[in-house]
Amino acid sequence: MIIPDILINLKKDKIIMKIKDETTQEEIIEELNKKLPELKNLYKEEKTPIEIRGKVLKSEEMEEIQEIIKEQIDVDIEFETPRALGLHSIKKTFNKEIEDSKTKFYRTSVRSGQKIEYEGSIVILGDVNAGAEVVAEENIVILGNLRGLAHAGAKGNKTAIIAANMIVSPQLRIANIIKENKINDYADQEIKNYAYVDENDTIILE
Repeated sequence: MIIPDILINLKKDKIIMKIKDETTQEEIIEELNKKLPELKNLYKEEKTPIEIRGKVLKSEEMEEIQEIIKEQIDVDIEFETPRALGLHSIKKTFNKEIEDSKTKFYRTSVRSGQKIEYEGSIVILGDVNAGAEVVAEENIVILGNLRGLAHAGAKGNKTAIIAANMIVSPQLRIANIIKENKINDYADQEIKNYAYVDENDTIILE
């Protein structure tokens, strides 16, 4: 299934537009021009605010998007606070103490067909693309997006974690516990960037 460049979710008190990270500004504008007339039809008297999430946008890009929306819909528009690539989401997600371990840094994205393994923790300064696989005996931290497979705690460490700027992965493993996901499972959800094993031996995504 191909995920649209812009996903629109109707919540109780707001409308959320989620923009894929790799979408160009031209593609965003094109998609907005297609979707805004339909969205405009949902508005009657009530003016539910729109919150834009996902891709970290430049100031001029936010201004252009806001201008295009307001041309068709007179509504308040909010932009999710920009995140430093992955770091904000990783820092804010959990109070759980993570044990120190040997750490290897990869200064590039992991391409489809690649598999990287390490006996400690792995930090990737890029994306893990669909079709790629990352295996670590301890933690996995990805400063970009996780679309491939990730296996943390590969030798049985259930306290290991998987963290990324955005998790859209078909399969996550921590120790011997597996969580399978269909890509469209992520479509109507908040951005997920943290995976851990709870007291019921279930992988939780937050």
